[in-house]
Amino acid sequence: FSRGGGTNRPAIWIDAGIHSREWITQATGILTANKIVTDNNVEPLKSILDNYDIFLLIVTNPDGYIFTHTTNRMWRKTRSVRPGTSCVGADPNRNWDAGFGGPGSESKPCSDLYHGTAPHSEPEVKSIVDFIKTHGQVKTLISVHSYSQMLLFPYGYKIEHCVDHTELNTLAKAATDALTKQHGTKYTYGTTFEVIYPASGTTTDWAYDNKIKYSFTIELRDTGAYGFLLPAREILPTAEETWLALVEIMKYTNLNPY
Repeated sequence: FSRGGGTNRPAIWIDAGIHSREWITQATGILTANKIVTDNNVEPLKSILDNYDIFLLIVTNPDGYIFTHTTNRMWRKTRSVRPGTSCVGADPNRNWDAGFGGPGSESKPCSDLYHGTAPHSEPEVKSIVDFIKTHGQVKTLISVHSYSQMLLFPYGYKIEHCVDHTELNTLAKAATDALTKQHGTKYTYGTTFEVIYPASGTTTDWAYDNKIKYSFTIELRDTGAYGFLLPAREILPTAEETWLALVEIMKYTNLNPY
């Protein structure tokens, strides 16, 4: 989404569905795209788009997503194959070059947390890495997941806080406060390692380590009552409240360039 004015404008990256079974994320991505189009001349989105392009990848793991529709609704990983094992796929959110192979990932190919043969071995991951590095001006990255109702930021592969911890924590609070105002949904926030669990090789840790300061993972509804099988009636309210959190982060990015 762009107003034009050059091919290398500062940018915001949003992805959804890197874990294929998290269907609420792809649905929220579609509704997010609609909001960007319909509200592009409404503040604060107007000012954001005046200064930033927005890249939105709605189905980050397409082969896995198709597999959840045809064969196994709870499939998480990619669908890559490799010599020496009949186990298929790797966890694309353990495949990034950020603490690769560390805590919260697995070396066994059959595990749902299998990190892959090497950093960026999965084409779904490598294509994003190549795009972001070639672009060179991505300032914010938000990876949309489910479930747990959390807004997380680096680090996941180590307990130490990142240099920008205080700023990211303050922004996470503002974003979750904005989200809660829509339907009263409560979110927790903090580092991945401290709030949910250790996780190595994740999107947001890679982004932060590659100089994208505003790097977040948002875990959408719910907290376990339905889990990945969230009822369709939850799609609209989830997308509506998520939009407010996304706008808060994008607005802050616009007002605090670096």
